[in-house]
Amino acid sequence: MSSERIINSEIHVVMFPFLAFGHISPFVQLSNKLFSHGIHISFLSPSSNIPKIKSTFNLNPAIQIIPLHFSDNLPSNTAELHPDMVGAFFETLDLMQDQVKTILLKLKPHFVFFDFAQNWLPKIASELGIKSVHFSVYSAICHSYISRISKGRDVTYEDFKNPPVGIIHNSKRTLQTFQARINFMMLYTKSGDSPTVSDRFIQSLSECSLILFKSCKEIEGSYLDYLQNQFEKAIVFSGVLVPEPSMDVLEDKWTKWLDNFPTKSVILCSFGSETFLSDDQINELAIGLELTNLPFIFVLNFPSNLNAESELERALPKGFLERVKNTGIVHSGWFQQQLVLKHSSVGCYVCHAGLSSVIEAIVNDCQLVLLPLKGDQFYNSMLIADDLKAGIEVKRNDEDGFFEKEGILEAVKGVMVEVDKEPGKQIRENHMKWREFLLDKEIQNKFITDLVAQLKSLV
Repeated sequence: MSSERIINSEIHVVMFPFLAFGHISPFVQLSNKLFSHGIHISFLSPSSNIPKIKSTFNLNPAIQIIPLHFSDNLPSNTAELHPDMVGAFFETLDLMQDQVKTILLKLKPHFVFFDFAQNWLPKIASELGIKSVHFSVYSAICHSYISRISKGRDVTYEDFKNPPVGIIHNSKRTLQTFQARINFMMLYTKSGDSPTVSDRFIQSLSECSLILFKSCKEIEGSYLDYLQNQFEKAIVFSGVLVPEPSMDVLEDKWTKWLDNFPTKSVILCSFGSETFLSDDQINELAIGLELTNLPFIFVLNFPSNLNAESELERALPKGFLERVKNTGIVHSGWFQQQLVLKHSSVGCYVCHAGLSSVIEAIVNDCQLVLLPLKGDQFYNSMLIADDLKAGIEVKRNDEDGFFEKEGILEAVKGVMVEVDKEPGKQIRENHMKWREFLLDKEIQNKFITDLVAQLKSLV
């Protein structure tokens, strides 16, 4: 046992993420990093999510997972959640308060790290003498827009368009109309008696002991400075939590296919397991990828109540699969994204601008084409494409967000073909700069050692 582990072993942290895999994964990554620095970790999760937390997300096997009962009638994660179930899902999450309080009373940790949806947790923690840490898996730019608007009344979607007054940043761009409308609906739509997402965010941030961002000053300095002035409490950073290399091996079918193509020539187009595209979006993406004349993998997923094979046959353009049979693959279902991005033949990633996906692409030297579809993705895309200038966002109609196949082609060409022209040249240079930053283990480790020191100072 290292001296560092002995020194820090008295610090006990309970982790309780929101029940979405995009939230669980960063909590697992942070748990592993803190555990490696000697912090005692307990991880709360509904029983049915535990196998995936262990195998897919690779929580350190020495970390204790404490099972929770969620519901016998609802899925225990949002990946399987039908839109009609959202209200009941949040209400069931709120009903877990007594269960969680009992566990915290038994464990007596120093800190409980929680997510935006558990807005009731700071009060429980305070009653038990436990410090509550709002661990945000969202970008600081996203929080800057949301926290500024949510404090007002009579909010309209127009309020989302312009950046908060006082932020110094590189981009003068605003959200498009369709993006502002989508975010307004997501934040302010009420489901039953449950608080709105906006209410949960503001209460969580206002009542917690400490705010922890999955970010750093180097990438989001102006937004973090703004937030520091908005909330009268400490804001700390974990860094972006660069994922550890996967211990899994890429399946033979992918290795054999990818090995047929030159270095950095293949496009991966994927939007994760919880994003479902409309027929129009599928059509424009498919034809846009075909027009590039580059090899590609197109990952398409559908709601669990639909048959993926029949949906692919229905939704893809007529004759598409036959035309691209030698250079394109369409896949549905679980996908080894991190390992495919790591393959030397993959050079471009068309994605929804989820932060974890963006980081995976940059560290694996895959150029970014951004097609954000909801929520924080719109802000992340602004950060990467406009502030950091390390990717290209696909052009969209302002009112409805429609994009055309030509827009897909233009964006891919900008980072894959016209690399000696602007903006492609600048994007590649910035992409390399941020890759070096993210792969600098000394820098990334310091974020965690600094965080551990801050936790120790509060114990």
